[in-house]
Amino acid sequence: MKKAREMKGIEKVATFLITLGPDASAKVLKRFSESEIERITMEIANTTSVSSEKVKNVVDEFLLLSEAQQYMLDGGLNYAKDVLEKTLGNQKASNIVKKLKDTSQIKPFNFVADVDPKQLANIIRAEHPQTIALILSYVQPELAATVLADLDPQVQPDISRRMAVMERTSPEVVKEVEKVLEKRLSNIMFQDHTASGGIPSLVNILTRVDRGTEKHILEELEKQDEELTEEIRNRMFIFEDIVALDDGAIQRVLREIDSKDLALALKGVDSEVSDRIFKNISKRAAEMLKEDMEYTGPVRLRDVEEAQQKIVGVIRQLDESGEIALARGGEDAIIV
Repeated sequence: MKKAREMKGIEKVATFLITLGPDASAKVLKRFSESEIERITMEIANTTSVSSEKVKNVVDEFLLLSEAQQYMLDGGLNYAKDVLEKTLGNQKASNIVKKLKDTSQIKPFNFVADVDPKQLANIIRAEHPQTIALILSYVQPELAATVLADLDPQVQPDISRRMAVMERTSPEVVKEVEKVLEKRLSNIMFQDHTASGGIPSLVNILTRVDRGTEKHILEELEKQDEELTEEIRNRMFIFEDIVALDDGAIQRVLREIDSKDLALALKGVDSEVSDRIFKNISKRAAEMLKEDMEYTGPVRLRDVEEAQQKIVGVIRQLDESGEIALARGGEDAIIV
């Protein structure tokens, strides 16, 4: 019988998810990419039974890695290695540290998590925009948003653009930037990581900066790259986010939407979304909307997405005109 240390990574993941049960496993699976989900679910489907020994080995390894990661977060990689060596011995400690690196569980620049945003902004403001973009792509979105807002408005759009188009960064470059920043902050951290940045990272930050900073960045960014800016705007508010609006704002939006587009947009959405819509229209209108949804029958996903995007466009227009206000950085959505 295979022991956990002989199992492939995909087998361990499948075993662990089977142990968790369907509800918890579904939440964990959402964290993986589509290709990874396909491989994992295929492995689960091909697993007819799981021995108690295999479960124990996999769970023990998971708990050990989790503890090791917490040591790393508390005091850095060297601290984690020291603790593990004293507890488990040199060989096992080395194996665990290697697994942490291989599975990218050690996030670059995590040593700045507790740094004052203004202090960080002052330290990096003289750096090249590409260096600043790299750093902000890795740190927590809330911290990055505060730092970005504190930087010179003239360089904010350039930094944002560089974050949006950033795909992969060589481990050597990340390591070098970390060393310099680490030295300046008199902190301890080391990690080689290869992927960050991109539009999702920038969107995560822009949704947390104040409205004025967001508006300035997007307007300036649009002058350089309209297509990129449009994609960023589209991702900053998706159709499902309509549940974050208050009832007054939803009612204002619904007055501008064609009923056919709404019926199409609600096809296949989460019940939370449809319930909020039905709550904000009359009983008769709700009945008619449900009839329209049933009447349309099966539809193409592309058509649903286009209808949803039309509605998102209306929401954005109302936000820009000041008739409604979307939440930013913890604000509540309001209607004027």
